[in-house]
Amino acid sequence: MWGICNRTMVKVGMAKPCGLVTPSHLVKPVSVTRVTGRYLTHQRGLPSLPVPPLHQTCERYITALEPIVEVDELKHVKELLDEFQKPGGTGEKLQRALERRAGRTENWLSDWWVQVAYLDYRLPVVVHSSPGLVLPRMNFSDKQGQIRFAAKLIAGVLDFKTMIDNETLPVEYLGGKPLCMNQYYEVLSSCRIPGLKRDAVVNHAKGSRPPQHITVVHNFQFFVLDGYNSDGTPLTADQLCVQLERICNSSLQTNMEPVGILTTQHRDAWGKAYLNLIKDPTNMESVSAIQRSIFTVCLDGAMPCKSQEMYRSCAAVQMLHGGGSLLNSGNRWFDKTLQFIIGEDGTCGANYEHAPAEGPPIVALIDHVVEYTRKPEMVRSPMVPLPMPRRLHFNITPEIRRNIEEAKQSMNILAEDLDMRVMVFTHFGKNVPKAYKMSPDAFIQMALQLAYYRTYQQCCSTYESASLRMFRLGRTDTIRSASKASAAFVKAFDDANKQNTEKVDLMEKAVTAQRSYTNMAISGQAIDRHLLGLKMQAAEDKVSMPPVFTDTSYAKALHYKLSTSQVPSKTDCIMCFGPVVPNGYGVCYNPMNDHINFAVSAFNTCKETSAAHLARAVEGALLDMKTLLDQTPRAKL
Repeated sequence: MWGICNRTMVKVGMAKPCGLVTPSHLVKPVSVTRVTGRYLTHQRGLPSLPVPPLHQTCERYITALEPIVEVDELKHVKELLDEFQKPGGTGEKLQRALERRAGRTENWLSDWWVQVAYLDYRLPVVVHSSPGLVLPRMNFSDKQGQIRFAAKLIAGVLDFKTMIDNETLPVEYLGGKPLCMNQYYEVLSSCRIPGLKRDAVVNHAKGSRPPQHITVVHNFQFFVLDGYNSDGTPLTADQLCVQLERICNSSLQTNMEPVGILTTQHRDAWGKAYLNLIKDPTNMESVSAIQRSIFTVCLDGAMPCKSQEMYRSCAAVQMLHGGGSLLNSGNRWFDKTLQFIIGEDGTCGANYEHAPAEGPPIVALIDHVVEYTRKPEMVRSPMVPLPMPRRLHFNITPEIRRNIEEAKQSMNILAEDLDMRVMVFTHFGKNVPKAYKMSPDAFIQMALQLAYYRTYQQCCSTYESASLRMFRLGRTDTIRSASKASAAFVKAFDDANKQNTEKVDLMEKAVTAQRSYTNMAISGQAIDRHLLGLKMQAAEDKVSMPPVFTDTSYAKALHYKLSTSQVPSKTDCIMCFGPVVPNGYGVCYNPMNDHINFAVSAFNTCKETSAAHLARAVEGALLDMKTLLDQTPRAKL
């Protein structure tokens, strides 16, 4: 389950005095001058990820368990931790070994994290790991409009890539501190490679001859499109239009084998099918061209949708998995780090493979691209003939055809199982919590806690992503939103015997506790990655696994029935992902000033969960929290 508990959508930007965090945006004029060494100099100046004190993590672990386990279970965990922390005991030895690892590596966690959270994770990347992103509906509804927009989008990505290549990306800050920019250098020209037991990620941008092409897929057919002229300048949008028209005109047939659907499989199954696929030299060459490409553009047909009300939810499904084998699930290569999806009806967005990066670099790139597509093009196209885009051929043996049929069936079962609801909460946005001097993120997290408690009459283990990018090669840690303070707040909220002033006081305490945990997490002092590190160290040192990690309470702590992420952006978009446990929810949200975009997911096979029901409960919780604040005299706040 590690692979999907970390869709980190980091709060990026300069912290305001009240602790609220706003996104920083990278849409700036692209520098044409390369600043060699700037990136490395910046990276070297960042601190290393600390190893928190053992005693501190053990104490905080107990506190984190209080709202989600029974009293007798908690007592048992305390006994296990007392044993674990004894002077000269197992915990101390593992802690020292972890500190030694921190002293000899750039980041003691990052390699382990990518391995455990992603590369060893064997469920399909589709739904279970790779997030989708839904853009506002674009203003076109035909093939010509689709091609024109796709051309401008490609030009916008290549424009952003110039900043990466020239090392002129503006550095992001959080609370006045510079952030690690490494993830920006990992998302283009990279791809996941399936293995039989463990996958790998290859970044071709770091090779001696970085790729100059993108992959375009239309009607399940893949093409190589060179993104640069012979003089090294990027193709203009007009030139890209010509090339995309050529691709569409030469791939009109719709009965081709959807080779891309193989990437939706369980990773072990795909690992076997992959070895079989690339035995053929033609297939190997085609797969390599996709893997090496800067990114992929998926040109989809129009999306079926029952009603305008459900449009965003249908669009989220398209971005997450493509709608099944009869729609667009085969019009993808899900191992590719970055896929832009452009539908003929104006439905647009992206899907990204999570191993190389968290959400913010993706969102920053997309903010840049969306702004770029809105600008009139000033560059004149060179009057030179362009080479034809190259079709990628696949030789389909009976065995590969069987693998494709199996992948179709599995994908259709998964597509049927996903319950997705996108809700635009229009009553207010981050303006209301700000007016009450509360962190919008913490306010929304408490609404999620209240919505869940009202639905199930209990608190649950909750995951919110926190950025560790203040540290070199930092990825994520967990903000545990279910706290003693949040439990007291949600239990009191609908209690008629409690006064409003007391409820507001409990709300403020819960919001403050959430902010405090957030600050602790981004400073490298949260508990989850430290506990993982101690567990990984035990495995590496081949010592017997300490009982604290085999205890049922640890499994409960990691069973995130609410897996959540805030993904702020300038564009009015929403990111979405699947639940991380069979009986849980995935909740992503983007707080804008006067509204909040929510994407809520669940699985239909679980009878206790319903994305629509939880979305309505979240709406009710937000409204009731605002009403409580409005009705309580300000003097008592």
